[in-house]
Amino acid sequence: MLSITRRVKRREREMPQSDQSQKPHVLQVGSYPDWDQQPLDAGFHMHRLFDTSDKVALLAEVGPNIRGIATRGDLGAGADLINACPNLEIIVVYGVGYDAVDIALCKSRGIRVTNTPDVLTRDVADYGVAMMLCHGRRLIDAQNWVHSGDWSAKGMFPLTKRVHQARAGILGLGRIGYEVARRLSGFDMDIAYSDIGPKDFAKDWTFEPDPVALARRSDYLFVTLAASAETRHIVGRDVIDAVGPEGMIINISRASNIDESALLDALESGRLGSAALDVFEGEPALNPRFLKLQNVLLQPHAASGTVQTRKAMGQMMRDNLTAHFAGQPLPSAVV
Repeated sequence: MLSITRRVKRREREMPQSDQSQKPHVLQVGSYPDWDQQPLDAGFHMHRLFDTSDKVALLAEVGPNIRGIATRGDLGAGADLINACPNLEIIVVYGVGYDAVDIALCKSRGIRVTNTPDVLTRDVADYGVAMMLCHGRRLIDAQNWVHSGDWSAKGMFPLTKRVHQARAGILGLGRIGYEVARRLSGFDMDIAYSDIGPKDFAKDWTFEPDPVALARRSDYLFVTLAASAETRHIVGRDVIDAVGPEGMIINISRASNIDESALLDALESGRLGSAALDVFEGEPALNPRFLKLQNVLLQPHAASGTVQTRKAMGQMMRDNLTAHFAGQPLPSAVV
């Protein structure tokens, strides 16, 4: 008769491995809402890099097992992280921007990269137009005028500028830029855009190949182009000065598309009238110079922040992971 110990060991050998050991190992760079976290944990063996005090030790322990990285657009995945995972197959980005991922390294190693386009386009466009209206008509200042008692003590709020029928410039007429322009058309605005070439679908709008010339003719300049090494600081001093002391710059793309130092200098000196910004270098620790300005609207990278869009982003991210490990075509491949 087999001993109890031997019978237990034999049963352990005969038992199938746990569900967790069968799941693909995925490194999670940042946090997600519970409605995404729960299905991720159910479908994959998630390793929470953001939740450990010793990231180096965790990577040394689990790096060789990692087949996927789940990250966010603001966090990305740099060379050090990618190289710590020698068996990495895919990086899924929760967000449309993937400029923080080392794409060249991914291509050289055959690592797939996906993002979550389209599902956030209209919310981001809505937010950009809302920022234009809010800052252009000084809605926050007007609310403070009421709360402070200035309305009763000083009378009517100072006059602001008309938004409808103004001149709008769209720097980058991609998905988001197109939706911004479409909304601005409802305000009877004079719309122009810059891109790598004229777009057939934009015949009602003016193509302006030179960003400086576009800025010069814009009361409101929307920055909506994808970020890359080529577009870094495309909105520099020349473009900023062309918008001028009566104009506004609205950025709902990536912080790297604007030279922040040049922007701050222009806002502080009055060479630029105002700015409405949803993205910043080093966010959330933005440059403290911004906090001293009255002519800038500061938003916490929230343009895509609706429940519906964030759920759709999470679903697309998971769909990409599931498709990859099932050997199926990726729904939204970048590389």
